[in-house]
Order: sequence, then C-alpha cells, then structure tokens
Amino acid sequence: MRRIENFIEGDIYHVFNKSISNYGIFNDLNNSQRFLNTFHYYNNTSVTMCFSDFTKRKVYEYKNVIYQYKNTYCKVLSYCIMPDHYHFLLKLLKSNKLSKLIGNIENSYTRYFNTKFNRRGPLWQNCFKVVKIRFGDQLLRVSRYIHLNPVVKHLANKPDDWIFSSYKDYITNRTLLENISDISIKSTTDYAKYVEDYTNYLKELKDIKKLTLD
Repeated sequence: MRRIENFIEGDIYHVFNKSISNYGIFNDLNNSQRFLNTFHYYNNTSVTMCFSDFTKRKVYEYKNVIYQYKNTYCKVLSYCIMPDHYHFLLKLLKSNKLSKLIGNIENSYTRYFNTKFNRRGPLWQNCFKVVKIRFGDQLLRVSRYIHLNPVVKHLANKPDDWIFSSYKDYITNRTLLENISDISIKSTTDYAKYVEDYTNYLKELKDIKKLTLD
C-alpha cells in the first residue's frame, strides 16, 4: 500500500497495523487496555515525558479515547483492538503529526510488551498502514468494517459482544453520534441497524458458501 506523506488537518484516515507473525499481542485484556491507555496518553499535545516514566510518577487516569477532542492531535471516530492487530478511524486536528503520534504509541507499547514478557525485537509486521477517506459513504462503510472485525474473524457473534471496540458507544450513546459530525447517521438505532443488517448478510453469505461447497 502506498504511504501517504502529508497528513493534513481536517482529513480522515483509516490507520491500522498488525503484529509480527500474527502474534497475539492483545490476547490479554490488560494488554488491550494498556494499548488504549497509551493511545490516549500520546494523543495529548501537552505530553512532556514517555508514558512509562509518567506511570511511575503518577497513577494514570484513563478516559475513553473516542470522547477526547481538546488538546489532541486527532479525533478518534471509531476503533477496534483485535488479538493481533488494531484499527483506528481518525480525523486529524494537527497537520503532519500522525506519523509521530502512531510511532510514539507503537514504540511505547513495544517496550511495555517486551519488558512484561521478557522478549526482544520488533512487535509490528511493518510501519503502520494508512488509507485516506475521500467521501462520506466511504467513512460510514469503514466505520462499519472496523466494528464488524470481531464478527468477520469469528471472535464474536455480535459486534457489541466485543469489549475493545467503539461499537457499544455508538449504539448506546445518542450524544456521541450527534457530536461526530462526520458520521451521517445520527440515530443509535439506525446505526445499529446499518451494521447488523450487514452482519446478517455476511452470515447468510457464509451459509451459501457452505452449501456451495457441499
């Protein structure tokens, strides 16, 4: 995938990366939470020290990444943390800061993970991937794709069964959808229907493929 060099304020990007050798770096719930904590910490423009040093000095108070818009490099529109990879849908609030932000997050998490499990070496397959979102319908479809990842990978029967995803916030918090001006669907029930209708379609498609193979 071609790497985008200039990340411009106001643009929206689908950002994702996968662990080396499909290693289950987020199998542990504590690890998944640590990754979100790390993202939340480095997405603050006033950060002056690395996250590990900060946590040694103070108790870290986590706030949901999807609600943080002030003094941040980007606005998180949706996310999903899977056992061996992550997805974020981000709207940039500062130009040309995305590479540094994601680099800080991934490097910090690598140090944490390697220390915790007494391992050495890289944790990620490659440099993170980026896809620029160019129109409204694409944005809606990418948010649905991100939220359906656990279902598609057969890790959950329903997207709201998955803990480390923004989907439950989408379908239970009316204010959230109202505040995300980039998402065209403003009703929690309408968004749930938009996602779950496609979930049913995927399940039907899977059944059809089984019948074809038989």
